[in-house]
Amino acid sequence: MNRRDWLKLISWAGIIPIIGPAGRISSALATSGPSLGKRLVLVELAGANDGLNTLVPFRHDQYLKLRPNLSLAQSERIELDAEYALHDGLKPLMKLWQKGQLAWVHGLGYPVPNRSHFKSTALWETGGDGNAERRSGWVTHDIEHKLGKHQVDPHGISLVDDMGIFTSDSGNWLSLSNPEQLRAAKHQSSPDINTDLPALSRVADQMQTLDASLSSLGEKLQHLPDVQRLPGGNLGGQLQQVLRFIRAEVDTPVFRVRLGGFDTHANQLGRHERLMNQLGNALAGFSRVLIQDGEWDNTLIMTYSEFGRRVVENRSGGTDHGTAAPHLLMGGTVQGGLYGKHPDLDALIDGDMQYTTDYRALYRQVLANWFGVGNNEFNAYRNDALNSLLRV
Repeated sequence: MNRRDWLKLISWAGIIPIIGPAGRISSALATSGPSLGKRLVLVELAGANDGLNTLVPFRHDQYLKLRPNLSLAQSERIELDAEYALHDGLKPLMKLWQKGQLAWVHGLGYPVPNRSHFKSTALWETGGDGNAERRSGWVTHDIEHKLGKHQVDPHGISLVDDMGIFTSDSGNWLSLSNPEQLRAAKHQSSPDINTDLPALSRVADQMQTLDASLSSLGEKLQHLPDVQRLPGGNLGGQLQQVLRFIRAEVDTPVFRVRLGGFDTHANQLGRHERLMNQLGNALAGFSRVLIQDGEWDNTLIMTYSEFGRRVVENRSGGTDHGTAAPHLLMGGTVQGGLYGKHPDLDALIDGDMQYTTDYRALYRQVLANWFGVGNNEFNAYRNDALNSLLRV
């Protein structure tokens, strides 16, 4: 098989290796290495989720005043305490809340917010802000440093077609949008390349590395028992694939999935309700299987989105691009509750909420207390309000 045909095959199989700035496949020499023994599942809420109608400050006068049509009625929400409620679509997660295994962090954002979907998503995925950009995914450097770059199984697997958060010049980060077709890819090997030229020799090494990683994945998935179908539409399907990797003992510390459709400029109530139902059902189903399989304590689930929505509703029954928003974390070692401070709805800036928690403080907490990387790239964003978020 020549190089062109091999690249066509892995593309057909839904596999996207990362190409770094130098044009090289981002996959190091694959050998066995240390294991973290735990995993992070990142759930992207693409399009900018409306945090105010997800974690609802139902007692606040401004919420009711500025959203006369979009504020959730009592029948459309589930109260967590005297001030905050969840959208009713997230009702399947209430058992985890009651067990103390679901947490929400208020007011996540960053300085000089950007309202471009593409730009702000890139900032959240790399750990940048409106003042400074970063080139690599926020998890990549520290995970590679912790594990070492030499291991067979990928450092991260994205179940959607783009890499985003896994951008790296090194390491082994893959997009596998169609894991089923790994079975076919497993039986093909990378082509022989004339390695007399140094440049071609490097390409050959990189292709062999990717080949080894894909072969390992394909082998582990060959005889895997079926995983029950999860509710929650396409998101449930992606999480079902994550479960297959976990049951196959694929030693990957980071997975990424996506639920899209959150750009609710018009007709928000019905659209957002459907999305909340999908999110709630998919995450609840995923957690049930993890608990059943004894993997709940080894798994941390976290949502993210490029920004929130504006407080005031628009004339189309929707909301426009905003700034700060809350996000959830769930897992067997999560210490449930509400963290941080909700943005003051009486102190809006040009109609937008001011962020109260730099989202990179959350990244720091996850890297330090979940993956054990105490000296990580986000140490400058320490926030003691998040210290008890994870049981360590």
